[in-house]
Amino acid sequence: MNGTVAPVTRHLDLPGGRIAFDDTGHGTGAPVVLLPGMLDSRAAYRHLRPLLTAAGRRVITMDLRGFGESSIRWDDYSPAAIAGDVLALLDHLGIERAVLAGNSYTGASVVRAAGGAPERVAGIVLLDAFVENVPPGALQRLAVGAMGALLVRSPAFWGLYQRRMAYPGPRPADHEEYVTGLVDAMRTPGRRTATRGYVRGDSAPAGWTAAVRCPALVVMGSKDPDFPKPELVADRQAAALNARKVMIEGAGHYPMADHPRATADALLAFLADLV
Repeated sequence: MNGTVAPVTRHLDLPGGRIAFDDTGHGTGAPVVLLPGMLDSRAAYRHLRPLLTAAGRRVITMDLRGFGESSIRWDDYSPAAIAGDVLALLDHLGIERAVLAGNSYTGASVVRAAGGAPERVAGIVLLDAFVENVPPGALQRLAVGAMGALLVRSPAFWGLYQRRMAYPGPRPADHEEYVTGLVDAMRTPGRRTATRGYVRGDSAPAGWTAAVRCPALVVMGSKDPDFPKPELVADRQAAALNARKVMIEGAGHYPMADHPRATADALLAFLADLV
């Protein structure tokens, strides 16, 4: 993992379960909280985190409900629930304000946190998120539903997506090992319940961006297979949030893994401009 020592796992106990996180680096600017996408773990940021900490940023990565080293069974896996977990973690760490970054499913979570608790959020970053996505047609909705059902029934389908689709360009050196770990994790007893919770969640709720007043950055991979037209989605997000937009050429759905340097450069430039 880029030759760095893995951070020590810490836990936050909440009424519904336990959230795993790590807290590395230090600096004078607002800490950065990185949230992975659904069915993933905070290790999704294993290549980005050291670049940010080396630049003098305090970085917190958090596992989501049901995945990574967090508790598996919860009664709610929605983006709104995850937004509440993030704010609870800030309270736990005594952090007054932070920059929140969400990938894919959790883009909605950071938008929700920023809109609901503006005094706690210094800025938000959307990494190939579904916020303000182009409304799907009937056939697309059917396809998404079918893929969701496959994910619940067959963890191998998630591995197929990760190996064949999500990374259309370069892949991290540890990609195969990482994907094998993701698939194995989905086979953990009880994990199907968590998978179902995410698949049925609304990753692109309408109207949440209207409440956001903080600075925002939209980062999108130019070859993200989850969007027929990635730049169109990025434009919609940037317009809704009055945000800065950065397209990463050749990146897929996880730019922090396949283009960590370019992603770090985009984030660090954004962070440098925050008051």
